[in-house]
Amino acid sequence: MAPSHPRLQRDRFTVALYGCFVVWGWLLYSFNPSVPLLADDLGITGAQAGLHGTAMAAGAILTAFLTPRSVRARGRRWSLLAACAVVVAGTVLLLTASVLAVSLVGMFVLAIGGNLAISSAQPGLAQHHGPAASAAVTEANGVGSGVGLLGPLAVGACVAAGFGWRPAVAVTALLAVATAVLVARQPVGGAMTPAEPAADATPADPQRADLAEVPRRAGAPTWWFLAAIVAALAIENATTYWATDLVREQTGAGAGIAAATTAGLVAGMTAIRFVVAPLSLRVRPAHLLAVAFLVAIVGWAILWTATVPGVALTGLVVAGFGYGAQYPLSIALLLAAAPGQGDRAQARATLAGGIAIGVAPFALGALADVTGAHTAFLVVPVIALVGAVASWCGGRSLQRVAGAHSGEPVGSRTGGSSAD
Repeated sequence: MAPSHPRLQRDRFTVALYGCFVVWGWLLYSFNPSVPLLADDLGITGAQAGLHGTAMAAGAILTAFLTPRSVRARGRRWSLLAACAVVVAGTVLLLTASVLAVSLVGMFVLAIGGNLAISSAQPGLAQHHGPAASAAVTEANGVGSGVGLLGPLAVGACVAAGFGWRPAVAVTALLAVATAVLVARQPVGGAMTPAEPAADATPADPQRADLAEVPRRAGAPTWWFLAAIVAALAIENATTYWATDLVREQTGAGAGIAAATTAGLVAGMTAIRFVVAPLSLRVRPAHLLAVAFLVAIVGWAILWTATVPGVALTGLVVAGFGYGAQYPLSIALLLAAAPGQGDRAQARATLAGGIAIGVAPFALGALADVTGAHTAFLVVPVIALVGAVASWCGGRSLQRVAGAHSGEPVGSRTGGSSAD
């Protein structure tokens, strides 16, 4: 008897593309908690340091226009190899910078490479795995954050040893080279083809195959899921950028200990992704996504009220349980709502996410300069609540689209699906 739910097959193609998430995960979770330390090194304000988020956003926005054209013209493998090379170049620029301008350029270049890698890899995984797309995308992000879990610990260890934060971030370039080697061994064909093939028109769940015939009707769900992506990336990046400052301000912890507590957030994110990946094939992902935003608010409340590092660490772990599911589920839902347009949908997500990354850390940093990190962090639960509402509305909208096309009453299907 055939299994009632699709299964995730981890082949060489999958492992190679997972490498892109390893590179990006290490960069984010080693550099973001280092931002306050970089500000100290360069003698700049929190708002100025937050401009690294703006530089990252600018790179993401540019990549949103480049990626679909690159994949279509040169192929997914070429795009991934180019991304790895750009990551190496950006890492060198960032780590050798002695002034803010050069540091921002380095982050801009890094963002181009990292976003090109992720934006090329996620639609490739979704296309390659079809019905198991939500599990593949979520697990890929879990692998990235799992490796990234070592980033804050590496930063804390390097700072405590007197080496500063730069050696930890330098590992990004080594991981990019290793990923390039794995990608280079993949043959062209299937999800590596230059153009977005007809196979990409298959939605991420066979129960939603009818959506392939009505992509225009799914326009409303895509907007809701784009809003969820913006909310997810805004609170994740704002937290990873400035949680170190919040912990230092509220608990009196030293810089090294405060930076290392960010590992709690990444640990929670990683753990939940490996739980949500298979669960998303059985429970409606939109429901999981809405719950994830609510869990993030609980974690924020624990962190915000903490006065000792241990409680702050607990809050970051709980927040991570919410944060970890948000981005991959949002992406999987967006791709499912845009059958046949995977790379284009990913480009829109990259653009929206780039704006969120550019605004959130800078705004929170500027607000913290005026009110302190504690008061500034009040924006996090507000954004999370918006994400929860968007997730729920997107899921309901996608159900209505499927129900209207199939003639079934809304909500008549009880099984899990990567499309709603």
